[in-house]
Order: sequence, then structure tokens, then C-alpha cells
Amino acid sequence: MSKFLPAYIASAENGQLGEKAAAARALMKSCALCPRRCGVDRTAGETGVCKTGNRAWVSSFNPHFGEEAPLVGSGGSGTIFFTHCNLGCCFCQNYDISHQGQGQPVTDAQLAGLMMELQRVGCHNINFVTPTHVVPQILSALEVAVDSGLKLPLVYNSSGYDSVVTLKLLDSVMDIYMPDFKFWDADAAGTTCDAPDYPEIARQAIKEMHRQVGDLEVDAKGIAQRGLLIRHLVMPEGMAGTRDIMRFISKKISVDTYVNIMPQYRPCGDTRVSKALARNLTAGEFKEALKAAHAEGLTRLDNRRRSFMIL
Repeated sequence: MSKFLPAYIASAENGQLGEKAAAARALMKSCALCPRRCGVDRTAGETGVCKTGNRAWVSSFNPHFGEEAPLVGSGGSGTIFFTHCNLGCCFCQNYDISHQGQGQPVTDAQLAGLMMELQRVGCHNINFVTPTHVVPQILSALEVAVDSGLKLPLVYNSSGYDSVVTLKLLDSVMDIYMPDFKFWDADAAGTTCDAPDYPEIARQAIKEMHRQVGDLEVDAKGIAQRGLLIRHLVMPEGMAGTRDIMRFISKKISVDTYVNIMPQYRPCGDTRVSKALARNLTAGEFKEALKAAHAEGLTRLDNRRRSFMIL
């Protein structure tokens, strides 16, 4: 078996990585990086919905052992949590980071340094958490990191509210895509995220991600090297549209898709917009979500131990 080589290595060697970084920066001039298309000049420090100008902001970085099993292994997933968010769910469990801006700006060299430190301590991958609004900064920092010897797979861990145009710039750069698919219903997405177009955007984004990397591939130790993982947070009272999402994944993406059906919803942030958001998920609702996945033929489900805080 040939030794795994992250996709970005070849892109750096043939000059494509630099071209992609420049193209992504150009999208910031009248920002169209994400579906919000705010049109502000972020290169001049202007900010739109994501509240981020020319520099990326980072809230924390560390080996993470609570991620999906194929990402964690023995050394953990090397997470870099970016501050702010282009989607902005009202119930976000990282509300202090995504809405309140906890974190600090970093240069490209500093961001590359974080990647190298996570590699040094033995992480299995570099996991960019909430990266959609900072794709240009990630690509620029990656050029520096490659020159410093980075060789870990890259994980793009997003809300699923991603522009296909921007995702195409990540082709032959990202090894693993891990998007959420949060809502099937436009009204639910509009109420909670002010993004009624979220369901259609997520469908197209996930199709593009799968086109680039295919189904999840793991090594002999079960560690992810390349492919797609999808996260789905089960919501109270069926608000997320779980059965429809599972059917879409099975029929339109792949029946072999690795899916993490997550039961940890609890009231966080500002939940006043919907009575359904005011309580925790029940064990029964989670079991129904698992049944829906199995009924649609999905069997590659993340099997970490589950816990509940039931009201």
C-alpha cells in the first residue's frame, strides 16, 4: 500500500496552492466567499455578517478527543477554532465564540505555527473549525506551513453554509470534509439562522464536497485520511427534518457516507425564537433519529458513547 500524501502537498509543489490563495483573497475585495455575499471590502478591514476583516481570528487550538472516532485515534484531532461565523445559529453551543467574538487575530505565519504545533504534539489531522469565512487566510497560512514541513490531513469542519465557488478553490487542498447538515426546512433555517436558503445551499455544498473527496477512507488503524463525514444535530420536536436529511444523504450522496447523528442539543445562546429550542433533546427523539438513518440504509454511523440531560 502506498504511503498517504495529503492533497495540498502536490498543490503546493505545482504552484496551484498559491494561485488558490490569491483567488480566495480576490473574493474578499467585495466579499462573496460565502452565500451571504455581503459585498464588503474585507481586505480594507470592512466587515459583514462574519465580523471578520483581513485577518483570521482564533479562539483556541488543541488536541481534541471529543471529535468523531476516525479523527481522534490516540493523538487527538488537531482543532483550530476560528472566531465568528457566517451562519450564526441562535442556539450555538459556542455562542461566546461565534456571536460574542471570543478570540484574537492572527497573522498567516502565526496560523501556520498553530498547525505545526498540533503536528508536533502528535495530532492525526489539522481540524479547521468554522473555516468558511477564513478560507483565504487558511490557504495563505498553509503555504507557510507546507514550507515548514506540515504533512497531516486537513479537515474542513463547517456549518454546511458554503459557497460552491469557494469550495472549488479547496479542491486538491482539503483531504476531509466534515459539514453539518442542520435543517431540511427553509422556515426553520430562517427562524434560527436568518438563512432560509440554508437547506439548498447545504445540499449543493455537500454534493461538491463528496465530488472532491468521495466516501470516507481510513488507514489500518481506523484513522481518517480522506473523504466526507456529515454531522447532523437532532433537534427537539423534529425541527431539523432528520428523516429527509438521511434520505438525501443515502440517495443523493452515498449510502456509504459516514454520519454522526448527534444527540447533545441543549438550550444555549438565544432560544427565544422558538418554543422547541427551550428544552433538551430526549432519548426517545434521538432513538427515532437513529431509526430514520437505518431505515434509509445508512450504516456508517459514529458510535461514540451518548449522554443526555433530559428535562
